[in-house]
Amino acid sequence: MNTIGHLFRLTSFGESHGAAIGGIIDGCPAGLSIDTEAVQQELNRRRPGQSDLTTPRDEKDRVEFLSGLFEGTTTGTPIAFIVRNENQHSKDYSNIKDLFRPSHADFTYYAKYGIRDYRGGGRTSARETIARVVAGAVAKQLLAPLGITIQAFTSQVGPISLEKTYKDYDLSLTESNAVRCPDPTVAEQMSKLIREVKAAGDTIGGVITGVATGVPVGWGEPVFDKLHAQLGAAILSINACKGFEYGLGFDVNRRGSEVNDAFFADDHKVQTRSNHSGGIQGGISNGQDIYFRAAFKPVATILREQPTIDKDLNPVSVKAEGRHDPCVLPRAVPIVEAMTAIVLADAWLMAKAYSPVS
Repeated sequence: MNTIGHLFRLTSFGESHGAAIGGIIDGCPAGLSIDTEAVQQELNRRRPGQSDLTTPRDEKDRVEFLSGLFEGTTTGTPIAFIVRNENQHSKDYSNIKDLFRPSHADFTYYAKYGIRDYRGGGRTSARETIARVVAGAVAKQLLAPLGITIQAFTSQVGPISLEKTYKDYDLSLTESNAVRCPDPTVAEQMSKLIREVKAAGDTIGGVITGVATGVPVGWGEPVFDKLHAQLGAAILSINACKGFEYGLGFDVNRRGSEVNDAFFADDHKVQTRSNHSGGIQGGISNGQDIYFRAAFKPVATILREQPTIDKDLNPVSVKAEGRHDPCVLPRAVPIVEAMTAIVLADAWLMAKAYSPVS
């Protein structure tokens, strides 16, 4: 499926080396004033060529809104947009036309459809995430008046990781460095490692942490549309994402007496003394910060000779050509934020639809 969401819905379209990447946002309420420059800024955070830690491709990635806005305000009708592809080097992929790259979707797409666009991976390319970032930027502006903020940051690259919780860092420093880590010292260590890996023609993975603050109590639809299940599905749909955990996550080898979140009332507002639940209980937001971690694998395209097979199952070797990211994490941070915003915008509209009769 190419659509995410129940009420706030995004359908994306386009291929890496086609004319454009685009999307249609349906269900966005009327009357929302859209700051298109803020949308563009989110795209700028995702685009290639930002630093020596990313691919040097020169894609400007300018968004063009085609419908759904009148004088900068949403009309309640579908919001259509495109971002034109401008800096393709399709010839860089001619050597893989008839073979399957290791750990890519080449084989699985060909097995499923009997045809594939080998230029940059076609529909499987991370360039598709452009549509998600645009929709996420709109969703952020929908959520902002509710006091909801969404912040993601790189918390681990290879063996180098932040040792404290997100509350112990000044998250406003995330954008102060190319790797998007809120600790400048650790960020420099991460950057150095990425450069070393890049120089060796290799790639490296890591972890992105996401935090949503200001989410009120009551968002999420049990049983199968639990809020954490929707977040997990959205984040795991991002290219190269291999794992998702929220709250306590996999740190479960403890006793209940250590991790239960006890309730108390503070100025007539329900609080918890800890937040091992990650802001979600029973699949419904409990008013505390929602936080999670997403694991991203090393980029599958490496500039080294590798064994593989061709379409006729003959053993061959392949060495990637062209311009590729040595680490996906810096550019994935705004994508993680975007997917979180899309899920929360949808959850808000669902909560309004299911609010009790007064």
